Formats: sequence, C-alpha cells, structure tokens
Amino acid sequence: MSLYVIDDHPLVRQALGMLLRRIKPAAKVVELEKLSELQAAIIKNGAPDLFVLDLLLPGVKGVTAISDIKAMYNEVPLVVISAMPSGEAEDTCLEAGADLYIEKSTQASDISAAISGLFHEDKPAEEDGEEEVAATAGGETKLSKRQKQLILMLDRGLSNRDIAMELNISEHTVKVHLWRLFRRLNVKSRTQTLHFARMHGFLMS
Repeated sequence: MSLYVIDDHPLVRQALGMLLRRIKPAAKVVELEKLSELQAAIIKNGAPDLFVLDLLLPGVKGVTAISDIKAMYNEVPLVVISAMPSGEAEDTCLEAGADLYIEKSTQASDISAAISGLFHEDKPAEEDGEEEVAATAGGETKLSKRQKQLILMLDRGLSNRDIAMELNISEHTVKVHLWRLFRRLNVKSRTQTLHFARMHGFLMS
C-alpha cells in the first residue's frame, strides 16, 4: 500500500506523513513537494491507494491538480488539506473530483478519523444487521440503515453540520459516510443521490 502526500510546506508535509504512518503502519508513505514529482514517485514506489493534496501548490492553477490526478486514478481516494476555509473552496474541490476536504486547522484526531474512514469498506450487513435493497440495471444495490438514514436527511435538505448534530458525530465523519454512500450508488453529488433514491424506491417520488 502506497500513500502519497503532496504539500510544499515541509512541516505540514512531515506532519501529514507521520499521521498516515500511524493510521497505516505497514503502508509506504511517500512525501512530495511538487505535483510534477508524482508520476516518477509512483513508478518508483507503486500504485497509489490514497492521495493527500495541498490545494495551493506552486505552479498549479486552481483545482487543476485534483482533476489531473482523478483523470488518471479515478478510483483512488483523494483528500484535499487546505488552509482555506471550507465553503466555496470545498464545493469547488469536490466538483473537481476530491473525495474529502479538510481544513489544516482541524484537530489531528479529526483528520485521522476522517482519513481512516476512507480505508474501511462499508459492509451493510455488518454495520447494523439490516439492509435495504434496490434492484438496478447492474444488479442489487444494498444500503445500510445508516445510509438509508442519510438519504432521508439529504431529502430534508440538512447540511453536513445539521446531520452531524442530529447524529452526534463530527462533520468529517458525516463526509466519510456520504463518500461511502456516493460510491455505493455510483453518484457524485447529493442531487444525484436523491435522484437515484427516488428512481429506485428509497424515497417517495
């Protein structure tokens, strides 16, 4: 397992590297200063299992780095770590293909919990013993009770913060749950999730 950290600030890069080594002690953590170093590093260190990316890299305009990486490694989780407050910046990054957006001011324990969640495959039957099933063209889609609960909350128009308060979990944990839900349904947004849910019987039309 190879995990790639790309950040031009040495202290931040080293701190993120240490955090990833605690999360996945057996993984190879590769710390890079520039996006241009990535392809050579992958050839040397192996296929990626995670990218942790600074949003404001030298010589990279806007979210170009996100879209470029996702174009090559669409199935590999990509986490943006940024000094910029979430909001418009987060929305822009997620639209470009990022899986999570985390502010650098976030506590290390919350960053660790959010990134750890990306490595745990969501197994409905093991989560709570019950699952909802919808038939799709590609077969059955199985959702856990928590995922069905999230769909209902999205249908109510709740924000991540609202969901976090109602479930008594962190906003970053909510983001991980939504990331798993999107992957399960093969969608990229809340709007697409609700459309899928209505089309396949998880919500009343």
